[in-house]
Formats: sequence, structure tokens, C-alpha cells
Amino acid sequence: MNARGLDHDGTIAREGALNRVSAVFAPVVDAARIRISGTFGDARLHSAYLYGSIPRGTAVPGVSDLDLQLALHHEPTDADRADAKAVEAALDRAFAQIDGVGILLTSTRVLLSDLERHDAGFFLACLCTPLLGADLAEGLPRYRPTALLARETNGDLALLLPRWRARATEAATDADRRALCRGVARRLVRTGFTLIMPRWGGWTSDLNESAELFGRYYPERVEQMRTAAATGRAPSTDPAVLSMLIDDLGPWLAAEYTAAHGEKAPRS
Repeated sequence: MNARGLDHDGTIAREGALNRVSAVFAPVVDAARIRISGTFGDARLHSAYLYGSIPRGTAVPGVSDLDLQLALHHEPTDADRADAKAVEAALDRAFAQIDGVGILLTSTRVLLSDLERHDAGFFLACLCTPLLGADLAEGLPRYRPTALLARETNGDLALLLPRWRARATEAATDADRRALCRGVARRLVRTGFTLIMPRWGGWTSDLNESAELFGRYYPERVEQMRTAAATGRAPSTDPAVLSMLIDDLGPWLAAEYTAAHGEKAPRS
């Protein structure tokens, strides 16, 4: 991998690896592997993956969360989702070095579909690290930092803004507000980066680097994006911060994104 996150052939390199997991998080990963395998079994589970700061080797004890993607043989059911919630809660209780656990459930059909080729497929092939089972990335293409990839990964921001505003209104506790603020901030930083990704010609998932690269092309918005990056790491309960993200930076970014890359292909 070079300084722009690319392999020797100019395609985006897979950013994580099990050998990058730091010693403090190794017991967490081992426990996740055992609990997922025991809960879902071969009948339901095709494969499991880590993503985020833990497999990138940048996780901070007591601050970072554990992120997992499960590929199921069938479409996720209510029972699957309940089991995933139970695994999340058990791991979160057992390990003080993580601040929350998130498990995504997706069928292999969706992950390998043509519609998701440059969204869920890219996510799995480049941002996920194999943990259990056969790696689905072997059936996916190599990806380049193109406008097509930008459009299909984050070209639906405008659809998310009303949902975020509704959740902000409904948030009843500081924990609710922190969770929303973290998710919104991270999504805006990722979207800001992929907006400029084809011009920069590389890939990064680092929030700070993403904000600074964005600022090279949009200096008038860089301070807001820096705030988003900081909030993505340490979420705030300040209503003014969430309002800036949802009501100012978000709408501007959605309009600029559509103008630059078009809208994401609709999902049913």
C-alpha cells in the first residue's frame, strides 16, 4: 500500500489485517470470533469480518468501538437481528477496552449483487478484514477511486438528512444524542472525503486525514469538517454541534455531492 492507500496497480488496497490488531484488542477479537461462530453456526453464517479502527491498528482503548460485518446465507431475519444484539451486548459488557459493539447483517446475495457492487461490495472487499469463513472479496472486482465509486458509496446523503432530524427530535438521553452525533459526524466526514476522492486519487478511512484532504478543495468548509472529524471520535451532546452537522454542513454537502457525482442508484 502506498501513501494514498493504493496497491501497485493503482487499485484501492484492503486497509485492515488481523496482524494489525493491537495486543490490547486481541482478546476482544478472539471472543468475537468464538461468540459469533457459536451463535450463528455454519447453517446461518457464511463469513464474518472486522472493520474500523481495530483491524486498522489505530483503535484507542476505552474509546474505540468494535465493528463487525456478518455475511449470512439468507436474508437477515428478526431472529438473526436479536441474536446479533445479544452478541453485541455480551461483548460490550465483557471488555472495558471497547466502547460499544456494532454488527451489520447482510446476505451474501446482496453483498455480491450488481446493484451493490460499488457500495456494499466495495465496503466488504476494501474496508473489511476476514475473521471467519471464506472471503467473499474473492468474487468481487478490484476498485479504483473513481466518480462511480464516489456516487455509489455516498451519493444518498440527501435521503439521510430527514431521518437524522427526526432522530435528533426523538433523542431522549445523552447516550442517544452521543450515538446520533457520532454516526452523523462520521458519515459526513466520509462523504466529504469521497466527494474529493477522484480528484485526490486515493483512499483513506482516517477521519483527520479525510477532513484535511477535503479542506484542500473546500477551504471555506474545512473548520466544519474538522469539527465533524473530532465529533466522530469524541461525540458531543451539544445541540449546536448536531445542528451544524445536520442543518448546515449536511445540506450543503448533499447538494455539492449531487452536483459533482450525481445520485446513487435507487434501492428498492
